[in-house]
Amino acid sequence: MSDIEREAMEYDVVIVGAGPAGLSAAIRLKQLDADLNVVVLEKGSEVGAHILSGAVLDTSGIDSLIPDWKAKGAPINTPVTADNFYMLGEAGKVRVPNIAMPPLMSNHGTYIVSMGNVCRWMAEQAEELGVEIFPGMACSEVVYGDNGEVKGVVAGEFGKNADGSQGPNYEPGMELHGKYVFLSEGVRGSLSKEVIAKFDLAADSDVQKYGLGMKEIWEIDPAKHKLGTVTHTMGWPLGSNAGGGSFIYHLENNQVYVGFVVHLNYKNPHVYPYMEFQRFKHHPMIEELLKGGKRVAYGARAITEGGYQSMPKLEFPGGALLGCSAGMVNVPRIKGNHNAMLSGIAAAEAAHAAIGAGRGGDIIGGYEDAVRGGAIGKDLKRVRNVKPLWSRFGLAASLVVGGADMWLNNLIGWSPLNLKHGKSDALATEEASKHTPIDYPKPDGKLSFDRLTNVAFSFTNHEESQPAHLRLTDPTIPIAVNLPKFAEPAQRYCPAGVYEVVEKDGEQQFVINFQNCVHCKTCDIKDPSQNITWTVPQGGDGPNYPNM
Repeated sequence: MSDIEREAMEYDVVIVGAGPAGLSAAIRLKQLDADLNVVVLEKGSEVGAHILSGAVLDTSGIDSLIPDWKAKGAPINTPVTADNFYMLGEAGKVRVPNIAMPPLMSNHGTYIVSMGNVCRWMAEQAEELGVEIFPGMACSEVVYGDNGEVKGVVAGEFGKNADGSQGPNYEPGMELHGKYVFLSEGVRGSLSKEVIAKFDLAADSDVQKYGLGMKEIWEIDPAKHKLGTVTHTMGWPLGSNAGGGSFIYHLENNQVYVGFVVHLNYKNPHVYPYMEFQRFKHHPMIEELLKGGKRVAYGARAITEGGYQSMPKLEFPGGALLGCSAGMVNVPRIKGNHNAMLSGIAAAEAAHAAIGAGRGGDIIGGYEDAVRGGAIGKDLKRVRNVKPLWSRFGLAASLVVGGADMWLNNLIGWSPLNLKHGKSDALATEEASKHTPIDYPKPDGKLSFDRLTNVAFSFTNHEESQPAHLRLTDPTIPIAVNLPKFAEPAQRYCPAGVYEVVEKDGEQQFVINFQNCVHCKTCDIKDPSQNITWTVPQGGDGPNYPNM
């Protein structure tokens, strides 16, 4: 904790992150007691600016929180009308019959949405209830109390120079204290990472696993647009290089979401996830859909994939982890927003009971049991073996054995398997000498694009005079270790072109273009030396996603 003196504001509950989990918690707290003082702090320039999700929304979370969401005008308007699943080869495809898929994989009753717009609407509902929401307020530090409990956060620090010193317009920010602090930062949040380590919350959990999700919004030929159609694919172009797959969702206004997920446990450091995405769009099925259209937005975000066995303890002294800060994505369903909302509701109810009993700053109690023993636990437990099967034995085994396992869980609520994940995604990376470099086709500028061109469509902006928010524990490691051993994979795994190896004065140098960062957190996850730490830039900086 820094020795800078700051003003402090006191609240009943401080919530970090205005995503579906944090906003659900805020709304539920005010539903339970209108007199509770609740604040939500959001690092994006506005609510929704940093939200990136598929997204096909299972409405169970919003149904529980705001049952009359339709009457209140929620931007949840496009029901899924068709559900397709394909295995791709380089030039062909095979459709997997829907009847072969376990019922839990069905998208019947779900909606294609922009989660950014859903969160903007949820923020309006929260503010009508009296929740204070402050966008552009990055939370840069955890504040601890006298007994080591989480007491609050520091938010709104601005004006540092590139070297970390205080500039002429420096603002120290404020401390926001709460009886309880909810961390709902999304995947690999910097404060959540710190708190998990400090309180050893992951001691009894399996290693967390991740994927990198990249997404473009396309406006396509109206004749090709099929409102409400959902398509998922697996197979080409990834092959044996990596696990993953794609999604294509037809939403309003002749737009489609085109997304691609690469599991980050790949071994070959020459894998270039962004270029795998660009190559995917040249498959005949995808090319035919997009031909004549235009890409209007781009973004990327890491996804938690560890599932039930990888969730850390959710409660810590003074607060709780919500949603993807703990990892509540159902990987085979590619859905986590409903669980994020349900976790926010459960945390709010537990905190309300604790505050009503005159408590604060302790272990909330009740939240952990509600998550693991309720709808979230049930949703995640029945698919817990799919990801480890895929990681260990590949795509075919995950489809056959994983499918059978999900059927068994669906029919009788039980499975004989309880598999572990093994290595972290960073440790899964093997030395470059064991693998052959991959020759990726050059983007054509029509269907496929180079990274920097696409990053411009994420509307990312960072104040360049501030310190880089991507920090190296040891600045020598990229060139001295990662380059000779792993061909410095940061040049490829970053979907925004942040990291480069350049030659200057006859020497190789590692360059960090932090201005390009879309806050995906992949570097914090995949760096084989675990030498990169992602922290927050000053508030409001980063991507400004329109309808992601």
